[in-house]
Amino acid sequence: MTDKLTRPRRRRRLLRIVLLLAAVVILGTAGAGWWTYSHLDGNIDSVDLDQAIEADSRPPKVAPLARNILVLGSDSRAGANAELDHGDVGGARSDTAMLVHIPEGRARATAVSIPRDTLITRPECKDGEGRSVPSAQRVMFNSVYTLAGPACVVKTVELLSGIRVDHFVEVDFAGFKGLVDALGGVTVTLDKPMTGAKGGLRLDAGTHRLDGTDALTFVRTRYGYGDGSDLGRIGLQQQFLMAMLSEIKKQDVLGNPARLYRLADAGTKALTTDSDLASLSALSEFARSMQGVDPATMETVMLPVAYDKVDRNRVVVAQPQADQLWEALRTDRKIPASAKDSPAKAG
Repeated sequence: MTDKLTRPRRRRRLLRIVLLLAAVVILGTAGAGWWTYSHLDGNIDSVDLDQAIEADSRPPKVAPLARNILVLGSDSRAGANAELDHGDVGGARSDTAMLVHIPEGRARATAVSIPRDTLITRPECKDGEGRSVPSAQRVMFNSVYTLAGPACVVKTVELLSGIRVDHFVEVDFAGFKGLVDALGGVTVTLDKPMTGAKGGLRLDAGTHRLDGTDALTFVRTRYGYGDGSDLGRIGLQQQFLMAMLSEIKKQDVLGNPARLYRLADAGTKALTTDSDLASLSALSEFARSMQGVDPATMETVMLPVAYDKVDRNRVVVAQPQADQLWEALRTDRKIPASAKDSPAKAG
């Protein structure tokens, strides 16, 4: 755990940003024509946060025009994806989570990533079936999604931060398979061979054009490339997503109605949102509102954490740094340097 936390985190942060940018670029590129495909609204899954979370348990909105968006990158491991990780693990998990704060004016943004191994207090929640899930202490953050679903993750983040979550966007990574096929493939370049170990993809070093099926295997490959660690897999996912963004930008999607439809169809199937965003028009408007945010100036920070004293393979929220971070976001102030320091960095 020490080695993982002391390694540079730029790749992890960039992956989270690229996940969001992928959704925004897709929505923004296709948005101008999506009104003609109103029936695609039915592809979008949604979660009614107001119904799932008791109003009196939620933090108040501080700045009416600011927006706080919880972005989850989900990894469904049931059914077709199970073979990529060598076993059917029921349900889904969310190993990527970030709270994106966009202040009034929407000219900048701050993304706070929450480490998956952080031990937190899970509040009492309702799961996707409306059943009550009791509160619990010292549970891993990424277990909340698996046990109780995305609404409980929202409630957990609100309890953790004291910040009202305005919108929720979940990007199903497996959903990018359809996007790759809609684009006609994505080109990636490897500087070393991928051996195909444990059911992974076998590729020589060099440039390859991947279809949707191979792209999904590519981003799930762990043991057959590099050091076989999860960090290595994150690097492959980052590489693939950057290549996909490049493909989207260079294609004349709006000039090709058939491809626009396929891209919109695949994109909506990959998303789950809160009910306020669960339409093509709402998503397009949201994408346009984000266009003023320059990703080059987006500030990315990690929630300050320290090693747990009982289990060194887990981390806990570091204080007072975390409170300083959340307070800066609530009041739209610059995040102080002290709030960006994680004691766990020192190992």
